[in-house]
Amino acid sequence: DQVLEMFDHAYSNYMEHAYPADELMPLTCRGRVRGQEPSRGDVDDALGKFSLTLIDTLDTLVVLNKTKEFEEAVKKVIKDVNLDNDIVVSVFETNIRVLGGLLGGHSVAIMLKEKGEYMQWYNGELLHMAKELGYKLLPAFNTTSGLPYPRVNLKFGVRHPEARTGTETDTCTACAGTLILEFAALSRFTGTSIFEEYARKALDFIWEKRQRSSNLVGVTINIHTGDWVRKDSGVGAGIDSYYEYLLKAYVLLGDDSFLERFNTHYDAIMRYISQPPLLLDVHIHKPMLNARTWMDSLLAFFPGLQVLKGDIRPAIETHEMLYQVIKKHNFLPEAFTTDFRVHWAQHPLRPEFAESTYFLYKATGDPYYLEVGKTLIENLNKYARVPCGFAAMKDVRTGSHEDRMDSFFLAEMFKYLYLLFADKEDMIFDIEDYIFTTEAHLLPLWLSTTNQTISKKNTSTEYTELDDSNFDWTCPNTQILFPNDPMFAQSIREPLKNVVDKSCPRGISRVEESLGSGPKPPLRARDFMASNPEHLEILKKMGVSLIHLKDGRVQLVQHAVQAASSLDAEDGLRFMQEMIELSSQQQKEQQLPPRAVQIVSHPFFGRVVLTAGPAQFGMDLSKHKAGTRGFVATIKPYNGCSEITNPEAVKEKIALMQRGQCMFAEKARNIQKAGAIGGIVIDDNEGSSSDTAPLFQMAGDGKNTDDITIPLLFLFNKEGNIILDAIREYEAVEVLLSDKARDRATIFKGKMIPNYIIDSNLEMENMDQKSSENDSHKPNSEEAPSESQDAGAVSEEPDGGGESSAVGDPDPLSPASADSASVSRADQDPHAPGAAEAGAPEPACTPEDSQPQEQNTQTESNSKAHWDSKVQPMESILADWNEDIEAFEMMEKDEL
Repeated sequence: DQVLEMFDHAYSNYMEHAYPADELMPLTCRGRVRGQEPSRGDVDDALGKFSLTLIDTLDTLVVLNKTKEFEEAVKKVIKDVNLDNDIVVSVFETNIRVLGGLLGGHSVAIMLKEKGEYMQWYNGELLHMAKELGYKLLPAFNTTSGLPYPRVNLKFGVRHPEARTGTETDTCTACAGTLILEFAALSRFTGTSIFEEYARKALDFIWEKRQRSSNLVGVTINIHTGDWVRKDSGVGAGIDSYYEYLLKAYVLLGDDSFLERFNTHYDAIMRYISQPPLLLDVHIHKPMLNARTWMDSLLAFFPGLQVLKGDIRPAIETHEMLYQVIKKHNFLPEAFTTDFRVHWAQHPLRPEFAESTYFLYKATGDPYYLEVGKTLIENLNKYARVPCGFAAMKDVRTGSHEDRMDSFFLAEMFKYLYLLFADKEDMIFDIEDYIFTTEAHLLPLWLSTTNQTISKKNTSTEYTELDDSNFDWTCPNTQILFPNDPMFAQSIREPLKNVVDKSCPRGISRVEESLGSGPKPPLRARDFMASNPEHLEILKKMGVSLIHLKDGRVQLVQHAVQAASSLDAEDGLRFMQEMIELSSQQQKEQQLPPRAVQIVSHPFFGRVVLTAGPAQFGMDLSKHKAGTRGFVATIKPYNGCSEITNPEAVKEKIALMQRGQCMFAEKARNIQKAGAIGGIVIDDNEGSSSDTAPLFQMAGDGKNTDDITIPLLFLFNKEGNIILDAIREYEAVEVLLSDKARDRATIFKGKMIPNYIIDSNLEMENMDQKSSENDSHKPNSEEAPSESQDAGAVSEEPDGGGESSAVGDPDPLSPASADSASVSRADQDPHAPGAAEAGAPEPACTPEDSQPQEQNTQTESNSKAHWDSKVQPMESILADWNEDIEAFEMMEKDEL
């Protein structure tokens, strides 16, 4: 019932405030129309002015037993949606969301029509639209390899002069390998074989181009030559659904070659990438060498795929590790390090973890996974729910929001959560008759025997010799999977329950080896001591030599050819990379983490959280758990550079002022003298935003600032204007300045709560109890995060002869310190982990998640132009908060 209420909240707000736009912007309560909002880069390629969210949600309505709403939605899609727009879209996203959505809608529509109560008027209209869209995607396949271009113009195709696309040379493996379910279903539904043929050709080409010795595939491939552009391999972003579709294509189409290919890849994944409970990217040519020390959140789908494969133990292990990360941060960060700190802090309400939770519950029947689902529901309501829907998290550490609610949230999240808790009698059809696409759209299994126009000749074995003894040719029967041992799943989870907070999981599999007769775990940079003879011997074996410099520092240089073996050389390279990371990490520890400004007055009540820059002076909010709470007041003069002329308006309030014309510390002293309890400095650069600019850190004035005792925070122009606009509309605006956002139960604890705060009965239910539960999951606010992603302290210079070198302090009592270190790597492999990579080992295992954004320490100048005080319209002031595009560019370009 809670899931249904939450779905209604999200869906009704999309229909009321956004439709026919592609997506809802839940903070500003309007639709996202491509071209009318600031570009978010590749993220916007999913938007095609075709009412994306409605199409993506069609079959969810039927799963949730909302057949009347489904019938109305189908009529709207048929009547309103135009697929012939002059717009460039992602082939991958349009296939899984729009083509998949239309086919899923058609699948359940004909099922309802057959039952005889609903959809009696339906005559395949969604299928006709799907076929039209299929033909619009086909021009993307006009390559010699058969791999599709990553983008296509819905009106003009690829090569047309007006297409504005077709110049790309690369695509991701998942982009080209996640087509077979939708394209084959379209061919089977319509009898037109060309779609399935094109999708099979793309899959065949990827299979042929796999790395033959490791049987792994890379992340990006040249669509014309078939050369691997990015040679790292994992199960997360860029590859994920390629593996998923190989197994599901076998399930849906019954073609043995797909299962053989999947099993071959799966064997390689478990041999090289799986390091339980972690799944770490490796190089396809050197699969024993890790390519990065962090994982992205998209790999959360993999335990669910392992359940379909029937390999339950590693699925339970990885899922449990991910759940521990969620309990630490409330949501799964977009990327996190191997020691479970935040690497990329945003979370766009991804459903992959909920998907794996559903599959594990189906496989084990263990009620533990119902508790996991309950946690997901509570966190969504506590931290992501806003008056107009659910907002993505901009930063899981501070709880700040982003003005986006992606279509997959409605298509997948509520579907999997509902199915997790639903009994058979709650469903109006048998879900086992369908397979889920990667977007959770439903395709009927009877398609396997319909319109079989493709030869099922087995071509896999000509590429590789397969050991069939490892492969099961039947899917596991969930009814009899664990009949004799209901504690099976718990026994696997138990050793991992404290893995995030209380232990260092790096090298777990190696440590387990060392408990037996296997080799010792490799030396880690964090443990290295220059005075330890055993460590020096290990370095020598790894081809690493140690040079004492005149200034007392130690330089490390690696010559791979001098290593005792190729495995030792790999360990040496890993050690050098860790030393580089450790050096850069320790140089950044003086940076302060971001802070939060939370609007707690009507009608926000804590649901709007803004990312704020800290000051190097004044109250340290990380040491004051309650933060500073008060109503805001605009000061006169607005720049705060002279004595405040309206002290009566500022006293006991939080002062708002404009950046510029004097030092930050001077502003703080002036508002403190006027009686303010805190201050917020708003940037005067029009349009600046924390989404596109590095976090701003306010420096002192070079003098002693101990006299400043109030907190001062910095907001960029866009975020600051949200508060100014709220003042214009509601006059009395109360905010909370803190180190991270508080949930509403904590904010209003002990206070009289007005009835109009409560959007629904469930949202504020048992607030005091939830508050105490929630506090037990939060890191102590006094454990202030200390790292940043700025790697400016690290230099990369040639050192001659293909050597790796690192310089560090040889303090014999501690791990290699790098307070004054310089680090360089020569002839650095652009795909290997390097200096800019986050997630370095720290000198000790700590439970803190400390990895805030890049920060710039700046001082105020005296030459700021006068602030333009004109009032802007609501739409302009509350313009879309852009996604952190740099993070996705890092993923695409692999700037490790």
